[in-house]
Amino acid sequence: MSSSVDHITTLRPLRLWPSEQRLRVCGVFADIDDTLTDDGRIRSSVFEAMERLQAAGKLMIPITGRSAGWCDMIARTWPVDAVVGENGALYFRYDSELRRMHRAFVDPPETRSLNRRRLEAVRDEVLKTVAGAAVAADQLYRETDLAIDFAEDVALLPAASIDAIVAAFERHGATAKISSIHVNGWFGDYDKLTMTKRMMQELFDVDLDAAMETYAFIGDSPNDAPMFGYFPNAVGVANLMQFQDQCPMLPEWITEAPRGDGFVELVDMILSGV
Repeated sequence: MSSSVDHITTLRPLRLWPSEQRLRVCGVFADIDDTLTDDGRIRSSVFEAMERLQAAGKLMIPITGRSAGWCDMIARTWPVDAVVGENGALYFRYDSELRRMHRAFVDPPETRSLNRRRLEAVRDEVLKTVAGAAVAADQLYRETDLAIDFAEDVALLPAASIDAIVAAFERHGATAKISSIHVNGWFGDYDKLTMTKRMMQELFDVDLDAAMETYAFIGDSPNDAPMFGYFPNAVGVANLMQFQDQCPMLPEWITEAPRGDGFVELVDMILSGV
């Protein structure tokens, strides 16, 4: 797929983003897999872009489907102000001065434990009925959901197999969302957006409904749809186009470059003229 977006009619090229909008942005929310990463790795240019955001006094907060274990590491070691994980089940923030991790979850421990047992039935069904599917490698570090790998450490599964994984979750009454590498499923009425709103209120005293125009979100896949539909300054990296038909809500803007380079493109736009 070409990285050029001149042919796109449903999304607007980020280069046309008006300066009066981008210069108002005081923070960036970003998906991780295939938004910050390239082939599963984060290049130095992406870390440097995150550092530039923070140096300019802007928030940098990953919003990811990745596990609680990953989120603990990200909050401690990346140039970020907080992280929302497991598709909105939790947020973490590390206070480096106090050397203390602040953790918040949607559900209490007993509910999380019960739901993990319920998800075992989904796991067993998927592994029995969907050839080539596997439990995600980071499942051991998850608190709330089940991640089924269809593209990360296994050969890319066909669309029909991915649909079958989603259907298995839904038969058991779970919510299922598709990322670029996993199908994530959980019990509960939450998503990336609901926890992002809560996190901003509790950590930064920001009413996101009132301040949404001063934040940007960038992502790449269908599980980012709630964020795409909410933020006026929502951006897709160029590789979002492979999921365009599966995404119930699309962002306003699209980068010319894919993945991590697309994120750097967004940061450059925000910081130009600052």
